[in-house]
Amino acid sequence: MERSDSTLYDTPSDRLDAWIAECLQPDEEFGRQIREATRRIVQFLKTVCFRDVPVHKVVKGGSSGKGTALKNGSDADLVVFLNCFTSFKDQTEERGDVIEEIHEMLNKCRASIAYDIEIEEPKEKYDPAGQLLQPRSLSFKIQSRKVMESISVDVLPAYNALGSVSIDVKPDPEVYVSLIKARGGPGEFSPCFTELQRNFVKRRPGKLKNLIRLVKHWYKEYVKSRYKGFSLPPKYALELLTIYAWEQGSAADDFCTEEGFCTVLELICQYRKLRIYWTTNYDFKNPVVGNFVRKQLRKTRPVILDPADPTGILGHEDSWDLVAQEAKACLQENCCQNCEGAIEGWGVKPAVWFPGFRTPPQEKQIFVRNPNGRTHIYHVQARLSVQDLKMMIEKRVNIPVDQQRLTYSDRELEDQNTLKYYRIPNEATLFLLLRLRGG
Repeated sequence: MERSDSTLYDTPSDRLDAWIAECLQPDEEFGRQIREATRRIVQFLKTVCFRDVPVHKVVKGGSSGKGTALKNGSDADLVVFLNCFTSFKDQTEERGDVIEEIHEMLNKCRASIAYDIEIEEPKEKYDPAGQLLQPRSLSFKIQSRKVMESISVDVLPAYNALGSVSIDVKPDPEVYVSLIKARGGPGEFSPCFTELQRNFVKRRPGKLKNLIRLVKHWYKEYVKSRYKGFSLPPKYALELLTIYAWEQGSAADDFCTEEGFCTVLELICQYRKLRIYWTTNYDFKNPVVGNFVRKQLRKTRPVILDPADPTGILGHEDSWDLVAQEAKACLQENCCQNCEGAIEGWGVKPAVWFPGFRTPPQEKQIFVRNPNGRTHIYHVQARLSVQDLKMMIEKRVNIPVDQQRLTYSDRELEDQNTLKYYRIPNEATLFLLLRLRGG
């Protein structure tokens, strides 16, 4: 089939890091242009649009706010938290008028911003009853007269539900109780939680952000460009899936990019099994929030729950089958192959257990470090025999069982005993040594 861009698929897997640095990472000048453009828009919003309406704050989200912008284009969500919104209900009822006012003022004053601005007319959307929905944002493209790349900007008026946000401090559960009681549509009030969404991605290691860039580029060039007009998952869903793959499969600042990329693609291929959530900002302790989250997680998969907004199941009813189809094809390309054949991912499971879902699993996650220094993750039962674990290792790394020696705490494990016999805890590291032939 014809590709919109063959560069990634032609790149050898061991050159992915260099290719990302060369082709995907924005240069410093473009980064400076983004910062200057958003600064001017924020100033315009505060001093022109809302001169008579107190603005709590303007928060930058999107790829530029998260630190995952691509070289040839970026997007910024500018969420304006207004004093006139005192509840989720106010936001729903009044945001349409606010967006119209921004639209009018931007048309009048665009020359003062010193950038070329192209305003996009909002697309009409209807609820299930056929009622016209108010737009949630004003979208426009802004371009410096000095550089070619444009920036896509969404301005979203929002209710300041969180107040002051501190990193590593969970919001008051009552914020989420109010959100649930507001009975908005899925993710309708997600702009209110932009800071949490941004921080969830922004604090990640630089190499993980580069993996996110790679996944987003693949999604843009090989999926969205081919299936225009289809309802596809939002790219935020792919960002979260990439973070999940890294957390479960590596969690190291430095890791093998090609293995991480293949892991994400393998998870996409298992989209019907995906059930992913985090307890970074909300959990099961509050009964209202806990019951709501459990109901969300019991819905038909795929379920990727927004870590900032429990009402948001990302891409729940979208065309994941089309994304999986291209992911399967990508796994056959040069970027996912090496001299030994297909690159093996990290073996990450597509679903996370949650309290109240059947019984807690008895599985353990153990790490086995190979003679070449690489570590693989295995999901095992405590009653699994050492012999059976060696068979799993043989299947994965092609080292025959009779050539394997497994040690834990400087003790060699005997084939007939179980992992429980050696009291091997969850997330323990075992060392794989090779037997000398004939010895």
